[in-house]
Amino acid sequence: MKSDFLLAITQLSAEKNLPKEVVIAAIEAALVSAYRKENFAPNQNLAVKINPGNGQVEVWAEKIVVEKPSDRRQEISLADARQISPETNMGDSLMVESTPHDAGRIAAQTAKQVILQRLHEAEHSAIFEEYANRETDVVTGLVQRIEAGQIIIDLGRTEAILPVAEQVRTERYRVGQRLKVLVLQVVRTGKGPRVVVSRSHPDFLRRLFELEVPEISGGAVQLKSIAREAGHRSKVAVAAGQEGIDPIGCCVGLRGIRIQNVVNELNGEKIDVIMWNPDTAVFIANALSPANIVSVDLNHGEEVASVVVPDRQLSLAIGKEGQNARLAAKLTGWRIDIKSASTAEAEKIAVPEPKAEAKTEVVTDEIAAAEEAEPVTVEETPVEAVSELEEILEPAVETTEEVAKEEPVATEEYVPPESFFEPQLAEERPQLRFAEDILPAKPAKATSKSAKSVSKKKKKSVPGKSSTDEGVRLKKARRGVEVADEEEEEYY
Repeated sequence: MKSDFLLAITQLSAEKNLPKEVVIAAIEAALVSAYRKENFAPNQNLAVKINPGNGQVEVWAEKIVVEKPSDRRQEISLADARQISPETNMGDSLMVESTPHDAGRIAAQTAKQVILQRLHEAEHSAIFEEYANRETDVVTGLVQRIEAGQIIIDLGRTEAILPVAEQVRTERYRVGQRLKVLVLQVVRTGKGPRVVVSRSHPDFLRRLFELEVPEISGGAVQLKSIAREAGHRSKVAVAAGQEGIDPIGCCVGLRGIRIQNVVNELNGEKIDVIMWNPDTAVFIANALSPANIVSVDLNHGEEVASVVVPDRQLSLAIGKEGQNARLAAKLTGWRIDIKSASTAEAEKIAVPEPKAEAKTEVVTDEIAAAEEAEPVTVEETPVEAVSELEEILEPAVETTEEVAKEEPVATEEYVPPESFFEPQLAEERPQLRFAEDILPAKPAKATSKSAKSVSKKKKKSVPGKSSTDEGVRLKKARRGVEVADEEEEEYY
């Protein structure tokens, strides 16, 4: 009987993956609840001891020493108490062995329920302590089921939850698939510990590198920073912890075997391993790889870096949908402004240099000082303006007189009208003559020859064409030229 009891305890501890001492403590607590209901007072202090060697169960009850006990369950006589402990006096409390011979059916059922409850609590506590110490570690599990977008992963002793926010959008999960996940958080709840895992966290990539690269776990290579967009691309900055070590070569491995294992675990996610540098400008230039950098200008106050790249590599530096620049900014912790070389040169030309502005201010001060030293009066200004206006108008007047002296262009048989020779009084002549005054005016009435020509023009006119009161006809360019030739022949 006793050997069977010990065998049951051993099997139970193996199934629950609990130490034997924890199982024995749970059974002792369950027996206390069971014995108190039938054989002892409700508020009496009890203690159950199970001998791990032979499996014997002993029940100890606390009793008060009196001269004549009235309730045997809670009191003991002084003579009986001194047999157990000679130094006992009246009114003392003494733990007395009071193991009942058997327990009833209700007590046994209660003991069973309490034992299971205690075992569950002990198991939950053990699981919580185990996974609480393994936060930010990588564990392996099987996809058990999918509920409302969440993935339930069986880790062996417990189940973990992979929320939608911690999943990789480009990955597809199926039941029975084996996955490596990062233990992100462990929370104690009423139903047991709740383990939350992730596959999109940057620390997941860090732990994978530590598993694949022994130099990182040993400290010879250091992972300075990681920027990741899960499922698409990641950047890892590494530095050498010891002299003579190539950190990038250690991460890549022989023929790329190490980094290829990491990429395969991440289902083809691209990884850029770059060299970390204490100089921020050099580090930013390395972070924008594979693009070549012309210059890096740092603004430490606002933590903004202005980067100039060749025109042909502007799109390469920015990346698809700005991904390369965004990852570089996350990796370095700086805001990065990328410009092409031509744009940077144009901005330099457009912005005036500070030296030129200083010169302009000096000249302005000199002019202001000169104006203060020699103020200009109101009377002198109009005289100077008039003199300057005369100097400007003299060549214009001379040019007008020369144009007036020129004779109109005409053929040899040209006969000017008689009104042209009419004398003009000197008083009526203006001092300034213009070309409109010099050229002969069109005669008001046509001569005999001109009248004949006009009559001929009317005869030759095409019906349907409109004309003005002065006899000017509106015709096409070709017919107008032909009529003009005939007029000239008849005029001369």
